[in-house]
Amino acid sequence: MHALIDLGTGLRAQFPVLEQRVHGQPLAYLDNAATTHMPVAVLDALRAFETQDRANIHRGVHTLSQRATDAFERARSDLKRFVGAGADHELVFTSGTTEALNLVAHGLWADGPASAWLRAGDEIIVSGLEHHANLIPWQQAARRSGATLHILRPDAQGRLHTADLERLLTPRTRVLALTAGANATGERPPYETLLALAARAGALTVLDAAQAVGHAMPGIATLDCDFMAFSGHKMYGPMGTGALVGRRTALERLAPLRLGGDMVEWVSYEGAGFAGLPARLEGGTPNVAGAVGLAAAAAFIERTGRATLDAHVHALRAHAATGLAAIDGVTVLAPQAHQSALVSFVAEGVHPHDIGTLLDGQGIAVRTGHHCAQPLLDHLGLGPTTRASFAGYNTHEEVERLLAGVARSLEILK
Repeated sequence: MHALIDLGTGLRAQFPVLEQRVHGQPLAYLDNAATTHMPVAVLDALRAFETQDRANIHRGVHTLSQRATDAFERARSDLKRFVGAGADHELVFTSGTTEALNLVAHGLWADGPASAWLRAGDEIIVSGLEHHANLIPWQQAARRSGATLHILRPDAQGRLHTADLERLLTPRTRVLALTAGANATGERPPYETLLALAARAGALTVLDAAQAVGHAMPGIATLDCDFMAFSGHKMYGPMGTGALVGRRTALERLAPLRLGGDMVEWVSYEGAGFAGLPARLEGGTPNVAGAVGLAAAAAFIERTGRATLDAHVHALRAHAATGLAAIDGVTVLAPQAHQSALVSFVAEGVHPHDIGTLLDGQGIAVRTGHHCAQPLLDHLGLGPTTRASFAGYNTHEEVERLLAGVARSLEILK
């Protein structure tokens, strides 16, 4: 445990925002499942681009444009390596996981009934653990294409089972959309097996890796995965950045979501010819500085060590889950989710917003509410929760502050 404590303490010095005090107390930032902070290395990369290389990319012949283009494409190459992409994969920059998932869901029906992947009578399966961003786009895709949406429902403990998916799969199943880690409970489903089952049934597979990217990023080339989405702001990178990584054959099925500059080969008054991948799916001026910062965040994770980060956040979660469960009246969601970086809980007779407010007064930042996963929490019958989530810079001392703060808050509120 001492080595794990040393990791959090040592990394904190690289994150200037954590040096501040909140309400007179040292900041214990435990809201990392929503947004992580950026280390100095990422801030420096952003500053260097904006002060030395800022220019629009691809179409300029001047020096700054060429430098910006090189930086953007180098970031793409670095991130493909980071996620374990192979020669048959491509990476498309997006504003984050939400845009990436919308790009897939929209792109699979938007070409119309003659050529779209999704048509009337087809079936889409979405797991019941999903963030709204991996549910609502599929609701719309089903409604607009005429497909039927099925939910792979979790059990009473919030776990998914392969036998349940086997019962849902049919020759009409065209898509399985699944999370690598539930943001509301921390449950880590057996996504490797679930993706493989769907792929064998002939479905395209979609993995929301937002909650895995910062520590336990799955290597896409090792998975039966056609599309994988992630966000920069959950992996120590800039807000408004992310990517959709996928097999080129799968990406080529997508109708572009954004039409305009840089995604065309030619344009006339009567029509247009779209460019090849990845430009075809990246219409408009991209967030070039964000891409540079995102690649710098990936490099930070690799320098720190993904296995080291993974072990650290799992240990913090275990510490927190055990301590919270020992507090009278507290119920921890998904206590079995040992491979998680977050813990959610409810307290009998106490609203999460009140707990969160009192914790903030003690300098402890947590997230309260439905966490953009209301159907899951309704399914579990628990309502809104309080969620603490961990990153490499958090420490066991901060977990102890959380536990004492929750106990103190419940004494006040009850």
